[in-house]
Amino acid sequence: MKKAKFELGEKCLRQIRGIKDTNQLLSGKWKSLIISHLYYDETLRFMDLKRKTEDIAPKVLSKELKELELNKLIKRTVKDTMPITVEYELTEFGKGLHSVIKVMSEWGINYREQLYNK
Repeated sequence: MKKAKFELGEKCLRQIRGIKDTNQLLSGKWKSLIISHLYYDETLRFMDLKRKTEDIAPKVLSKELKELELNKLIKRTVKDTMPITVEYELTEFGKGLHSVIKVMSEWGINYREQLYNK
């Protein structure tokens, strides 16, 4: 007996494609944390981001920041100071991820309560 093929509608395929794209943009364990810190602090220097994200290696942070900048989620500004200061902030497009990050945070808080408060 053959199984009937299940075909997804165009709307569903578009939504799944959107989830894949978002998942790819936020892949890894650091990007959503970096975005969160930049959302709440607005502008941070490299070492400030390193301190706030804890446990992240400078090389990894640099790589993640480059990817976020390449994807137009953050803006990198070099200040003409001595020594040179580099600051990072979310672009308007990057700020649009706030609702995603907020839902992740709320779900994570609820999960932690369910897991540890029973």
